[in-house]
Amino acid sequence: MTGDDAFRVALFRSVSYALLAEKILKKEGIPFKLIPVPKHISSDCGVCLRFTADLEEKILQALACKLEIMDIRPLK
Repeated sequence: MTGDDAFRVALFRSVSYALLAEKILKKEGIPFKLIPVPKHISSDCGVCLRFTADLEEKILQALACKLEIMDIRPLK
């Protein structure tokens, strides 16, 4: 994986959802980074989770039934 396909961002309805996701993923030992939402992506929340594309399914499973992810997009 290279370039635009290397990373994804998960968008949430609020900062509190993003912080809850951060807490859950840290506990699960899944690597990610909390970053400001890139300007080219529209979101009601000011922060999002950045992670490598290969971890998308693992992150979805870790957060399932715990909180809602608005969207997952490629980071360009």
